[in-house]
Amino acid sequence: MNKYTDNKAFIKHDFSKQDLRSLEFDRCTFTDCLFVNSNLSASSFMECSFENCDFSAAKIENTGFKEVEFSNCKLMGMQFAYCNTFLLQMQFQNCILDLSSFYKLPLQSTKFIQCSLKEVDFVEANLSKAVFHDCDLSGAIFEQSNLEKVDFRSAINYSIDPDTNKIAKAKFSRDGLAGLLYKHQIEIS
Repeated sequence: MNKYTDNKAFIKHDFSKQDLRSLEFDRCTFTDCLFVNSNLSASSFMECSFENCDFSAAKIENTGFKEVEFSNCKLMGMQFAYCNTFLLQMQFQNCILDLSSFYKLPLQSTKFIQCSLKEVDFVEANLSKAVFHDCDLSGAIFEQSNLEKVDFRSAINYSIDPDTNKIAKAKFSRDGLAGLLYKHQIEIS
């Protein structure tokens, strides 16, 4: 594989058998591709989109995701915390991100649309102005996180402690208030 690839469409490609370390992809699209157990370490994806891709057990240490969109992808257990944070910008739609980690990442204005985010680690992440539209946040961990101006109005199953997170001007629905009061063991009906 070339070290640098620009403006190429990859369809139904199995990358799990290739060494993808230290490669650059600009303005590429990946559709129905497999990255299972791939090592994407030190690679860079700029203005790329992934649709219906499987990243099960992929390694992404020091990987750059700059203006990258994931749609209908399986990203379970991804350690985004190890990504290169320079110009980091990702969007997720209809993705499974369960058991992933975004620990300490700058995720300002990130959009999570109709995603499963069960037991995801958002500890110390900066999620200011992010959107969680129709997302399931069962067991997701928010601790020392910046949640200012985050839109949780259509998210479900979250538990957020206002005492240990910045939540100024965050948006919540009335139905979701229990997720802010859980530690007080208050019954809401």
